[in-house]
Amino acid sequence: MKKRVKNKKEESGINSKKKNWKVLILCLIVVYLTAFIGSIFTSAGTGSDWYKSTKPSITPPNWVFPVVWNVLFFLIALSLYLSLVHSNRNYRKKIAVVFGINFILNILWSFFYFKMENPFYAFIDLIFLEISIILMMTVTFKVSKKSGYLLIPYLIWVAFAGILNWLSI
Repeated sequence: MKKRVKNKKEESGINSKKKNWKVLILCLIVVYLTAFIGSIFTSAGTGSDWYKSTKPSITPPNWVFPVVWNVLFFLIALSLYLSLVHSNRNYRKKIAVVFGINFILNILWSFFYFKMENPFYAFIDLIFLEISIILMMTVTFKVSKKSGYLLIPYLIWVAFAGILNWLSI
């Protein structure tokens, strides 16, 4: 019997129909941990008098934000998962760095805006956050088009947040 040799795509899991549940769960944990850390700053700030007097009139009701962010964080986790399982070991490092930078910038925005009550610093952070989302899309698109497309709502929502942020400066 002839032994079949796996090609590079098979070794990296690209042709595999099997789900890697451990990687999916890890992605969900990392992304929702980021969300949790950011929410520590956000939840205290949304009830403050400063926020109530600063938020623009076009700001959606408070209940909209956790709903939208939970959907977005789920899409981000799926994007991270798909890009990791469809890439090789070396490219996974690049993915981890780009997503890691994005997660830090995401948390920093909540810190600057709600904890420090400084919309200007938050807006500067938000510019870098948008750039990091574009980088995430670029990096993930190379290994999984679905992964890149899943980040489009995140890009759009952060752009909308940028408008709200700018109006509150």
